[in-house]
Amino acid sequence: MKKAVTVFFFVAASAALLLADQSSAQVARAESVAKPRTFRVWVFSDAHVGTDLGAGRQSLAIPLEQSEGPKGFEWDIALDLGDLSGAGGTPKDAEGQEIVRQYGVLTKHRREDIYDISGNHDRSGLDEPQAWWFRKWVDPTGEHTEFSHVDASKRRFPIEGTWERYSLRVGNLLFLMMSDINEPTQRPGRGPWGGNPGGVVSGETFRWWKQMVEANPNSIIITAHHYVLKNTTVASGEWEGLVRNDKGNWRGGYHGYFPQANPECTSFLCWVDSKKDSGAFENALESMPGRVDLWLGAHTHTAPDDTYGGKSHIERRYGGTVFVNVAALTKYHTAPGTGVPRSWLLTYTEGSDIVNVRCYLHGDEYGRGGGKVEAPQGWYPPLGVRHEPLGPDIKLSKTFRMPAQ
Repeated sequence: MKKAVTVFFFVAASAALLLADQSSAQVARAESVAKPRTFRVWVFSDAHVGTDLGAGRQSLAIPLEQSEGPKGFEWDIALDLGDLSGAGGTPKDAEGQEIVRQYGVLTKHRREDIYDISGNHDRSGLDEPQAWWFRKWVDPTGEHTEFSHVDASKRRFPIEGTWERYSLRVGNLLFLMMSDINEPTQRPGRGPWGGNPGGVVSGETFRWWKQMVEANPNSIIITAHHYVLKNTTVASGEWEGLVRNDKGNWRGGYHGYFPQANPECTSFLCWVDSKKDSGAFENALESMPGRVDLWLGAHTHTAPDDTYGGKSHIERRYGGTVFVNVAALTKYHTAPGTGVPRSWLLTYTEGSDIVNVRCYLHGDEYGRGGGKVEAPQGWYPPLGVRHEPLGPDIKLSKTFRMPAQ
């Protein structure tokens, strides 16, 4: 009798465990169905590695480690919008080696999960091979793996193009990545004129960008350049990168003052096909309203709540494109009061036409003094309720589709 009872309870217990397992599996499947998949794009810029290293801070390694740490956040790919170098003249090999070393702190992601473009501080001199330093050490196309440690074959989302302009696709997201280059008419250019900070692209790059936009009407298009366009985000209007001294003369503000280097357009993409302030991108966007959802730029280092020139960090302009200034990771290569290391996370949700945009502070520098509440490392503001009129949730032209698994 005892044996029969034992068998009964054993069978009953096994059945209960089986039902529990089935129930758990059903719950897991239901949760999987109920919770749409997301794709997270981390965007950062302006690490100025050499400058911060001189002050004892690893401006690239710190945010990389934080993102993968206990107080960090999940991300699938990252976009680096340039100015990895902090050189006042032209960048050199030693800083390139340090950048590769700091990228090497990644443990949960591949180096190839990060897609880079050149900023104005990453340019080489006009008397040097175009962008030799950027191509050697940052190397988005994997031309110099022995130096950069970038192996293009390991990219989960392959790129098409060159170091100067390339694209990548993730589902129906199309990223158009454009590097800043030297403007050949600006003699002597990068180096003797310091940052020579007006933004530049070639005519070939502009025509490539326009053709890609026209040829992909069914894609959610994200343009990335080191600069935003004129009169879009904080301090991106004429002369807004500078300030006047007490005698009424121009001096450095957000950017350095170089009288011969088009100082009036230090804060925006100024030169296209060697034409100054041509309005080429602006006019193209106006002629194709709604075709480019986001323009991601950087270059102007500023505090999270800055609205200089009556513009915030997130603004909708030309043809309905939303512009976002994501700068900067540096703490020391910046004007007084703007050294607030930060980056941004864009979250796309399958089946949704909304992208969530949030700012992450990589230190506790913001809010010290001035009567402001101190903001610790982490999301700012904590709940993502931003002062920008567009808010953290930005409507897209189309619903997002994840890539096939």
